Amino acid sequence: MRSVGAGEGRRAHRCEGAFARGVPILAFLAFAGCVRGPQSTFAGAGTEASSVEGLFWWMLWGGVAIWIVVLGVGVYASRPRPAAHDEIVGKRMILWGGVVFPTVTLAILLGFGLALMPPFRGPAEGQAIAVSGERFWWRVAYDVEPGQTGVARGLPPGGIESANEIVLPLGVRTEILLGSPDVIHSFWVPAIAGKVDAIPGRVNRIVLEPTKTGVFNGVCAEFCGDAHAQMAFRVVVVTPEEYAAEVARQASPAVLTGTRGEELFLANGCGACHSVRGTEAQGRVGPDLTHVGSRRTIAAGILDNTPENIAQFVRATGHVKQGVEMPAYPMLDDDELTAIADWLGALQ
Repeated sequence: MRSVGAGEGRRAHRCEGAFARGVPILAFLAFAGCVRGPQSTFAGAGTEASSVEGLFWWMLWGGVAIWIVVLGVGVYASRPRPAAHDEIVGKRMILWGGVVFPTVTLAILLGFGLALMPPFRGPAEGQAIAVSGERFWWRVAYDVEPGQTGVARGLPPGGIESANEIVLPLGVRTEILLGSPDVIHSFWVPAIAGKVDAIPGRVNRIVLEPTKTGVFNGVCAEFCGDAHAQMAFRVVVVTPEEYAAEVARQASPAVLTGTRGEELFLANGCGACHSVRGTEAQGRVGPDLTHVGSRRTIAAGILDNTPENIAQFVRATGHVKQGVEMPAYPMLDDDELTAIADWLGALQ
């Protein structure tokens, strides 16, 4: 067997030292990548998210304190000379460091966490927004009466329909009514609030109060099938005046009709699943496309909203997003796909 020389030993020691120094740096960089961005729980763009972030830090430092105390007791107990231990001191350390301190610290953290809950479920202001999680996209309806409990395809009746993008007024407590017609989904906007399940046959509620304007990512946080990881949405926070104008715009019908793109859209049966208000398309199976051109993304948040991406999604739907119920249209030539995509992209 070949012996390891001194030079090889020094190189190995240097490698181990470099690795030991690199791990904390990589961990710090990974953590730094999580504290910023439109989907970060540390972004603090809502009252609930900010409170939960504060709870996280309290729990972190409480856990660190417990770890230090318990580790200190363990270090004391593992000293190499048993005769050096004082039995009374040891019992007191176990009692206070191993029982009393962790129990009191955890009880304080529990009380702090429970105290945060009542304000989260307080009364909302104005009209509610209904959101239905459907495999694998989000149906949205504005101006729904607060407190609704009936479910139609996972949504309370009424409202102005949209899909995969939710506009919220800044500083206003808005009630979100959640349902689903198929399986359990979970509605989560990490930067604004915690998550709540959308459950078939019932309506759950969450109140969102944004504190910053901007665009924030939302996700489905409950595994729901093939395209679960591609079931995203956007939350756009604007001023109350801009919100009122946006809801009024969403309520208006489509402005572009009579084009070749519309004719192809209807001729190929798209109107049987999708609705475009102001046209003959009155389908209820898929997303409402009345103002699809104004949305930032398509396919529930996975593609930027461009004519090229719309055409790609229509041509090879299942390839772009596996598991969706919408059929692909590979039989359409490029000119037809371009006409449909241009028409949909112009529906502002």
